[in-house]
Amino acid sequence: MSTAPLFLVGELPAAGTVVLDGPEGRHAAAVKRIRLGEAVQLGDGHGAVARAHAVAVAKDSVEFGLDEVVHHPAPAPRVVLAQALVKGDRGELAVELATEAGVDAILPWRAARCVARWEQGPRGEKALARWRSTVREAAKQARRPWIPEVGEPVTTADLVARGGPALVLHEGAEAVLSGADLPADGEVLLVVGPEGGVSDEELAALTAAGARPVRLGPEVLRASTAAAVALGAIGVLTERWRDRDHVAHTAPTA
Repeated sequence: MSTAPLFLVGELPAAGTVVLDGPEGRHAAAVKRIRLGEAVQLGDGHGAVARAHAVAVAKDSVEFGLDEVVHHPAPAPRVVLAQALVKGDRGELAVELATEAGVDAILPWRAARCVARWEQGPRGEKALARWRSTVREAAKQARRPWIPEVGEPVTTADLVARGGPALVLHEGAEAVLSGADLPADGEVLLVVGPEGGVSDEELAALTAAGARPVRLGPEVLRASTAAAVALGAIGVLTERWRDRDHVAHTAPTA
């Protein structure tokens, strides 16, 4: 049996009904063609997900009755991806795959060897908006309770100033990710460079701040796929992909 589709709402009440309108409502009614009684999931993007069913369908909106609301805890440890800016659609592919693989937050990184620059102004804002839209849609596709936050672009100095556990993917590293000592909770920064790689100066600065260079294996992955593969490994090496306790609140059907 396939998993019911997920639609996002601004706020998810504990009981009653929810009217889905706007772009999400039009998508549910006109694209997904939700029918009366059909089961769906409604999420707020902050851990709350409801099992619901359609009780009224209009041209561009659907009203749902809530059956049960489940509050999912955030994954631990929290993984923040510093993804170097990648030219063209490969940047959007990188954040799409990382979102599907479970990343918790993304920082667009202005690395030294980035071809794309995302200078301040309309063009940079448009590129950032595309990443955020891509992440939102990927989270829906993956039925994720939590939508990753995409922050403002950062520099290497910004990453150095963050402190805390950090892993830098580097093809020349001696250590492998599978042998990394990962924390059970807190936050881990995962740094992925551009197609040209992380520069020696950047690697030295990040390592001096406590980051650990690691490689995934013998293959050299592209900047658009490396994060997703690393997140898969982290999911297996930690408790992130194991079942977690949650608290469920049942609401009477309206």
